[in-house]
Amino acid sequence: MFRKVHLYLTMLCAGITTGIILVMSLLYLYLSEKELYENQFRSFQNDINTIATSLEQQSVISMEWLAKMESRGGYTFYALDNGVPFLYNRLTNVSDISDPPDLLDVCLAAYQASDDYTYIQEELNSGGLYNTCFHAEFPFNPTGGKHEYYAGVIELDKGSSSLQVVVLSPLHFLQEQLSRQRIRFLLIDMAAILLLTLFAFFFTGRLLEPVIESRKSQAAFVAAASHELRTPLAVILSAAECSRNADKEHRIKFLDTIRQEGMRMTSLVNDMLTLSASDSQNISIHPAPVELDTLLINACEAFEPLAAGKKQALTVTLPESALPPCTADADRIMQLLTILLHNAVSYTPEGGSIGLSLIYRKNHFFLSVSDTGPGILPEDRKKIFDRFYRAEKSRSAKGHFGLGLSIASEIVKLHHGAITVSDRVGGGSVFTVMLP
Repeated sequence: MFRKVHLYLTMLCAGITTGIILVMSLLYLYLSEKELYENQFRSFQNDINTIATSLEQQSVISMEWLAKMESRGGYTFYALDNGVPFLYNRLTNVSDISDPPDLLDVCLAAYQASDDYTYIQEELNSGGLYNTCFHAEFPFNPTGGKHEYYAGVIELDKGSSSLQVVVLSPLHFLQEQLSRQRIRFLLIDMAAILLLTLFAFFFTGRLLEPVIESRKSQAAFVAAASHELRTPLAVILSAAECSRNADKEHRIKFLDTIRQEGMRMTSLVNDMLTLSASDSQNISIHPAPVELDTLLINACEAFEPLAAGKKQALTVTLPESALPPCTADADRIMQLLTILLHNAVSYTPEGGSIGLSLIYRKNHFFLSVSDTGPGILPEDRKKIFDRFYRAEKSRSAKGHFGLGLSIASEIVKLHHGAITVSDRVGGGSVFTVMLP
């Protein structure tokens, strides 16, 4: 399931980013190409204006001058004297259109049909050899395509004689430049899309990791809870079956067994409900000023009979100076101490010792519970606060379900503190709780 979700999220992220990249690239190309054509047209207009000014000052137009002007701007010139084409036209210019009329005739026809074109024109009072000078520039597409030529027509009049010069600027060089730009953009976009797809794949995978871990933890939690409930249920059912045909004395023993296993199940269910409330952030605390030294003394007194039954020495060490109150939930802190002390008493052998201590340093309280038990291996310390985790397989025989330290960790988190475990000098373990 998560693999499909991973692929769907990757496709979604990659699809959105791909769409954005393509739209932005197309928009940029459109604006860039439009600006290039406009700049080219303005440059062509300036050249036509320069050519017209030069023509005004010349009484004779030589073939050398025409060739020089053509090569300078990459243009094609057609000159007509009173409508008669110059010999230069036939010697140097070849029509680009296979069917008649030729390129010059098509251009002049387009120039005369001014309603079909939007072109810029300017009329000057000539101070040169001619009476008037007029020129116009417009896009010229003889084959019906787009962006084939820019055309300029210059007309100079002197009395009854006239000179007409047609200048064509082919745009295939600009189109080749734009084609190369489009190819570059295509390659860049393809590379960007590939990189973004890979990034989306790894990024969505990282996003799903907590969800996958949570799902695995949930499945492990359900499996472990089912396993823990199965044993007391089996004992209860077995005791209930045996009590049917048992005498009064044995029936009472079976009922005691059922009661004990029922209490174990109740304890397990209560612990699971506590952790469930913590997961849904519904577990509540009621902070208030608390005397932690008093709580430690009360916890020590509560566990003294249990420790005495196992011949264990239970001691409490408190600072000699008065301590400030700690803002905390007294009931939750007492529950925390109960969990730690219960574990210490359970895993400390007979004749061992258990110690409680309280230290106040740098505006923090440090509660410690130490024991002389078997200790905890370094590889187990990373998982000791996980639910249903047991560093020792025999815990089930001692009434432990592996939830106590998980609940203790949640209580500490609710108080914005920290809990750690370390080795005790001489053997055993030390659980230390830091509370602000």
